[in-house]
Amino acid sequence: MDILIDKTVCIGAGQCALTAPDVFTQDDDGFSELLPGREDGAGSPLVREAARACPVSAIKVAP
Repeated sequence: MDILIDKTVCIGAGQCALTAPDVFTQDDDGFSELLPGREDGAGSPLVREAARACPVSAIKVAP
C-alpha cells in the first residue's frame, strides 16, 4: 500500500499521528510526514483510518 501526503493541503491537525503513530509523525513545522522506512505503510491496519480522520483529506492510500 502506498501512502501519499499532500503537504500543500495539510494543516497540521495531527489526526494521522494520533491514529497511526507507528506510521505517521509531524515535522518541525507540525505537518504530517511518514516515519522513516514506513513509506509503504506495511503492517499498520490504522493507515486507512488515519486517512479518513484527516480533516482536509491530505492523505491518500493506494493499494
